[in-house]
Amino acid sequence: MTNGLVFDIAHLLAGGLVLVSMMMLYQDRLYALLNVFALHSFILTLSVAWQAFVQDAPHLYVTATIALVFKAIIIPVALHRMIRQLGIHREIETVVGIGVTMIVGIGLVALAMVVMLRVTSEADPLAREDLAFALSVLLLGLLIMVTRRNAVSQIVGFMSLENGLVLAATGAKGMPLVVEISVAFSVLIAFIVIGVFLFRIRERFDTVDVRALDDFKGRRRK
Repeated sequence: MTNGLVFDIAHLLAGGLVLVSMMMLYQDRLYALLNVFALHSFILTLSVAWQAFVQDAPHLYVTATIALVFKAIIIPVALHRMIRQLGIHREIETVVGIGVTMIVGIGLVALAMVVMLRVTSEADPLAREDLAFALSVLLLGLLIMVTRRNAVSQIVGFMSLENGLVLAATGAKGMPLVVEISVAFSVLIAFIVIGVFLFRIRERFDTVDVRALDDFKGRRRK
């Protein structure tokens, strides 16, 4: 297989991950956001599997399987059920308008490309450009967390940010399997804790909008 084809497929998958991150910024309903996140994790699975093939690194196939089973299937399905059981308001409230958020997202992608391509000028070309895409995904995940008021959408932003970290690690010639497994289990543990946290918010405030916490703190100060 030629190096050009290897690069093209790797960049297509990594660039697709950035594109789907931008799609997540555009969503205004929780179910749609969760569906797009499942697609995000599926593309990550394909990207990691391709890196496993290119690098001849069998342990990365385990990472791809973890991403597919847990992040593309189990977690989105569980969050769907949690939304139904809690009766959570399914429209996503944003701090700023969708248009402004998209413009900021485009700016963050451009910034990630400029910064990463300059500081890694002597690195392997494939790893260098994948790291630039990974930083873009990470920054867009952070933007989702910052611009969304609903706790569930902030969880999705955190998990998409973690997808960017996995993309960076695999693009940079992988990381030890034990680290990958620990990251996966950390995400699962965090998911369980967040689930309990959401139930507690629902019981106390009858909403998962983080503004309710601010209102509660304001009342406590008075």
